[in-house]
Amino acid sequence: MTVRTGKEYIERLKTNQPEVWFGSERVDDVTTHPYTQPAVETVAKLYDLQHDPEKREFMQYVEPETGEACGTQFLLPKGKDDLLKRRKFHQDWAEATYGWFGRSTDFMSAMMAAWNINADFFGDCAENVRNYFRYIRDNDLYLTHVLINPQVDRSKPASQQPDEFTYLGVVRETDEGLIVRGAKMLATAGAYSDEMLVWPFGRHVEEDAKYAIAFAIPMAAEGVRLISRKSFRTGNRFDNPLSNQYDEIDSIVVFDDVLVPWDRVFINQDIDRVNNIWKANSNSLTGHQSSIRLQVKLEFLFGLTELALQTIQATKFPNVADKMGEISTYIELIRAAIIASEETADVDEEGFFTPSLKPIFAVRNSGNRWYPKVRHLIELLLGGGLMYQPADVTAFASPYADDIAKYYRGADVDAEYKIRVFKAAADAVLSEFGTRHELYEQFYTGDRYFHRIMTQYNLYDKSRMVGLAERFINEYDAESALKEMGLEYKVDEQVA
Repeated sequence: MTVRTGKEYIERLKTNQPEVWFGSERVDDVTTHPYTQPAVETVAKLYDLQHDPEKREFMQYVEPETGEACGTQFLLPKGKDDLLKRRKFHQDWAEATYGWFGRSTDFMSAMMAAWNINADFFGDCAENVRNYFRYIRDNDLYLTHVLINPQVDRSKPASQQPDEFTYLGVVRETDEGLIVRGAKMLATAGAYSDEMLVWPFGRHVEEDAKYAIAFAIPMAAEGVRLISRKSFRTGNRFDNPLSNQYDEIDSIVVFDDVLVPWDRVFINQDIDRVNNIWKANSNSLTGHQSSIRLQVKLEFLFGLTELALQTIQATKFPNVADKMGEISTYIELIRAAIIASEETADVDEEGFFTPSLKPIFAVRNSGNRWYPKVRHLIELLLGGGLMYQPADVTAFASPYADDIAKYYRGADVDAEYKIRVFKAAADAVLSEFGTRHELYEQFYTGDRYFHRIMTQYNLYDKSRMVGLAERFINEYDAESALKEMGLEYKVDEQVA
């Protein structure tokens, strides 16, 4: 198997069921449960797109190692043409979900592609990383990941939590592998993924060595348990069109003395590697994918808002045009950054092309601030229209259906169409689903405050800009200025 179909994805999931809980209910079959089935079906549709004859040119490639066709999400770029091919792949998948699937499979495959390219970073475990990448590539697997520790006591390191295995750590080493215990968050899409990449986010101190681990494991592994948040799927597709289809489900993952085989271990209690895992450069390819997805998501929100404004003939007002212009500005800046990252791609000694981090980080450190602004702009633009829509679709079958037709119509559209548009907009910005997405866009790459400090200042190459300023400053001095005035510079060099 190389390029999976949707049917093959679902069949594998049926025979490899993760242990998923919603409250006191354990899910018997994630492919049919009402909270997870819509997302499973969405992922299946993405897999099927890989086999669309009109899209196969950018959906698949021939893997040199095997001579077999593989999904483009696993393509290791050897030139700008490969980066363009990856962009087309990411964009098509993002458009298939209107940008609402933050953990479509091409996010984690991008991360593992980067780890594979930079496998030497993992030292003695480098071959484990390479072999695992080949495994998920050749089986076209769907991955999620967990990075963050549960929010128990943020003032203390892992080793000082109420229980030493509050956070995920190594209990012991065995001949077969590591035994790990504890919890991690937040496994977006974990309920219907094939496998999970686990590694700790943030800085670690020497006392926390047993928590400094990275590995991969099947979601259905013995001892792995997912405690999920409430589902945002409510009502029906008409009343909640986004949350009923694209709720990805987030979960805390509990590891109850889980065996991690040695060939799945990538970092074993190594503080230095965990603290410097950014050197594996996963941000480049994942940032490329997530920037494309964000662009599509904002394009959808712009289009949806425009439709709503058109129904009430509000597009001609200058204040409306200004706010819409702000949204389109963000879209075009993201598009430009994506192209810039490809055009200025970094090339390593083996000839691998990876998108330049500067424009990628610029998007990440802006998009997490732009998205809440866009959400607020839509609230300002559509106002009460987001709130006064009828409670649910049964209003069209009620004794007052004629009132709906009369008072909910638009300037030149009927009530049913207008309500459909505004309910979609309300689902995007007012619902629990919409609120979750604002949180997601702000924090899925980590704390936005520290991320910008680190990437846009501490690790940012300031030399060219400082050099430019220094060149200007060195073009003049006080002594020269005084000389032009016929005055003598009297500062003693020893004093100075």
